[in-house]
Amino acid sequence: MNIAMAVRKKADCMGRRVGAVMVKENRIISTGYNGTPEGVENCTEGGCVRCKKGTAAGTGYDVCICVHAEQNALITAARFGIAVEGAVVYSTLRPCFDCTKALLQAKISTIYYLDDWNPKGDEDLIAQYKLLQARFPERVQQVQMDDPDEDWANPRRTSQPEAAESNGNDDFQSSAR
Repeated sequence: MNIAMAVRKKADCMGRRVGAVMVKENRIISTGYNGTPEGVENCTEGGCVRCKKGTAAGTGYDVCICVHAEQNALITAARFGIAVEGAVVYSTLRPCFDCTKALLQAKISTIYYLDDWNPKGDEDLIAQYKLLQARFPERVQQVQMDDPDEDWANPRRTSQPEAAESNGNDDFQSSAR
């Protein structure tokens, strides 16, 4: 998890900063952090309209141009021909719906995450998210450890409590905070 925390320092998002590491047979096979696609202006430089407009946390992901850390780790592995089936993912944030689907489809065995993220809203969608996450052979598990950069990595949650509430950070399954 310490390596995922180091990788997230490259993240250029105005919301959360997330890092992910993929490990197979005790070797790092890929890393990723969230931000705009390669060659596209970074969020902090105005590259992402969703971030620039200050769209409410937890909304507008379908129109956000940023690539999530877990997606970047998968894409990087694919780009260099690295097989990921059976790999373990360490992410500084619990994967969202889209990343969960991608990791499940890639046959990732286990996900360890540092900070919690939970969908909010329709109970049926929340139940579906829980079912998807339960399908990983070795499950999705939270790691309890100190995060000295927590405020920097999660600015919406720590500086704007009302935004944190709206993006689903309330715990329905773990004791993150």
